Amino acid sequence: MQHWKAIRQAVLVDGMSKRQACRDFGIHWETLRKILAYPAPPGYRRVARVDHPVMGPWMRRLAELVEQRRGQPRKQRYTIKRMFETLRSEGFPGGYTTVKDAVRELNLTPAREVFLPLRQPPGEAQVDFGEALASIGGVLQKIHFFVMSLVHSDAMFVMAFPHECTEAFMEAHVRAFAFFGFVPKRITYDNSRIPVARIIGPHERKFTPAFEALLSYALFQPHFCNVRRANEKGVVEGAGRYSRVNFMVPVPQVADYDLLNRYLLECCRNDQLRKVRGKTVTKRELLAEERGAGIAIAPGDFEYRKVIATTASNQSLVRFGGNAYSVPVECAYLPVTVKASTTRVWIEQAGEIVATHPRCWGRDQEMFDPRHYLSLLERKPGGLDHCRPMADWQLPACFGRIQRCLEAQRRDGRKEYIRILMLLREYPIADVAAVLNQLDLSRTPTAEVIRQRLVPQDRPELQTFRLAGRRHLAGVQVATTNLQQYRQLREVRHA
Repeated sequence: MQHWKAIRQAVLVDGMSKRQACRDFGIHWETLRKILAYPAPPGYRRVARVDHPVMGPWMRRLAELVEQRRGQPRKQRYTIKRMFETLRSEGFPGGYTTVKDAVRELNLTPAREVFLPLRQPPGEAQVDFGEALASIGGVLQKIHFFVMSLVHSDAMFVMAFPHECTEAFMEAHVRAFAFFGFVPKRITYDNSRIPVARIIGPHERKFTPAFEALLSYALFQPHFCNVRRANEKGVVEGAGRYSRVNFMVPVPQVADYDLLNRYLLECCRNDQLRKVRGKTVTKRELLAEERGAGIAIAPGDFEYRKVIATTASNQSLVRFGGNAYSVPVECAYLPVTVKASTTRVWIEQAGEIVATHPRCWGRDQEMFDPRHYLSLLERKPGGLDHCRPMADWQLPACFGRIQRCLEAQRRDGRKEYIRILMLLREYPIADVAAVLNQLDLSRTPTAEVIRQRLVPQDRPELQTFRLAGRRHLAGVQVATTNLQQYRQLREVRHA
């Protein structure tokens, strides 16, 4: 560069002739002309297209193979070796290196899409699901996390679920609206099967019934991206990547999804204190501006759980989601309503909740609550040893001791033990076990004795004798006491 500057200085400033400069500096006339034309070395510039004497006639065919490669499956695309073999089979006279250099030249200028910078009006949001790993209850598993990101403030809501399903989609929307304090007036989605039943046109969609219900409740305007155009909701795509890297690294280790979602909610709150590049205020301040542009949350609760109507079987089981859940035997053959979230299943009969279970995501599993079958075992005590719901019931050791004691000392010991188990329908296992551990088993305590011990001392009205479970006493008539007899006894005593 200094040599270049000295030559220009000598000719353009000091008045040296061009001929003299070529002699003194030992350069060619064309080189001097270039030095005087450019203040800095322009570098090598190709002015004419390179001729390919061997490859030239085959460039169009090679370009076709390169274009076909872009549309093939990732693991079954044309390799350069396979392109070379294809050209050789068609008569190409050159070598492999020639083809490799030509492919490199074709790939130097790929077609690249140009995007418009878009404005970010308040009151709009974008939604997406992502995947990550988390340790739930000591088991490393894949989780699906929902992200709703506001376009203007970049505030986000993140919630994790075991599966990406309709129940998760609906619940996450309701939770997100409550978190932001309003409903965005326009929400952008991809073409997931959860909200979209059928694609009709570029932006026209036939909605699923569940999504129709959500729209009717929240009254926002849905907008759907073009097919395979995730860049049209780039804000939430970036929010998903950010939340995965910043909220889930290192891999979260929690006892259950409830604790994980509490943690993610706190992360979203803390993230609102951050300033986004290009903005002068925090996300929280921008979020306050957005509330005026959104829609007020409708009064009342939205039923985001999945609801189906079915009938309990003769084994007191209700089929849902490929699995069976138990209900009390009194509900067998009766119509029931199943309401399911991503974590629990509620079963109602005649408007009353009769059973709750953890949600099972396996297939062909049976979820039993042994307490549902105790009243039937009272009538069929012989089935105690072979009843499937009882097989995996983990009870404290004191229950086994009292069962052996009752069956050894009483003819109806098994029935009495089942009556003791029926106390678990009213009282926690820990409370009943505590009473059993205090009793003298040599006296063969009955269920009624244990019940009396379970009644709180400050609730004497609960100690009243009840006929529930004593059908043999239902027909007994007790005569009303004549108080005059007590008066006569008193008079006799004083006489």
